[in-house]
Amino acid sequence: MPDLHFEIERAAPVRYAQTPMLAFMLKLSNVVPQEQIQSIMLQYQVWIEPAGRRYVEQEQSLLLDLFGEPDRWNRTVRSLLWTRGTVLVPAFSDSRVVDLDAPCTFDFNVAVTKYFYALKDGVVPLRFMFSGTVFYVPADSDDGTMQVSQIPLEKEAPYRLSVLVWKGMMDSYYPNTHWLCLSNHVFDQLYRYKIEYGLTTWEQVVEQLVPVEVEGRKP
Repeated sequence: MPDLHFEIERAAPVRYAQTPMLAFMLKLSNVVPQEQIQSIMLQYQVWIEPAGRRYVEQEQSLLLDLFGEPDRWNRTVRSLLWTRGTVLVPAFSDSRVVDLDAPCTFDFNVAVTKYFYALKDGVVPLRFMFSGTVFYVPADSDDGTMQVSQIPLEKEAPYRLSVLVWKGMMDSYYPNTHWLCLSNHVFDQLYRYKIEYGLTTWEQVVEQLVPVEVEGRKP
């Protein structure tokens, strides 16, 4: 039976995707290279492990919405599910590299977006969890009969993603821009305000409604 090893080698933005997407290069290795892997129907989950790094004061303030006050983080900080997906791994006997796609969004109703936005630099500790079905020909097979086995649930792979990779990708899709999703009722109010005061841009609307921070004082 195959004994598979999983390792995330690197991450890079997916070029020409319709929406922001990161691809994680996963290397699968079979401890028994004499076995011919015909294919693998691989399921994966990507989890963010916030407890695996330190946070400066500015990052802590931006994470209040997710985890509350820092003195409570030992109780409130939990793993965040980023995404899950399925990929078909082609045939190999020794090792194979495939891409695991992770969609990214600027929707600030999503916890993962809030988390990435709060980070200044450094890395994001990730944990990849795997499951799925392996179709293979045993090394001692005389007639080449294919067999099927399941990937053990304990198969995982850690990875430390550079924050700058995520921010650079988002800047390429939304240069100097952020998106907010508003209900129809709130948008109607803002639009009427914009017309009433003769404002030409949405930036002017927000700047007029939200007090500007003064050094040493919060609005």
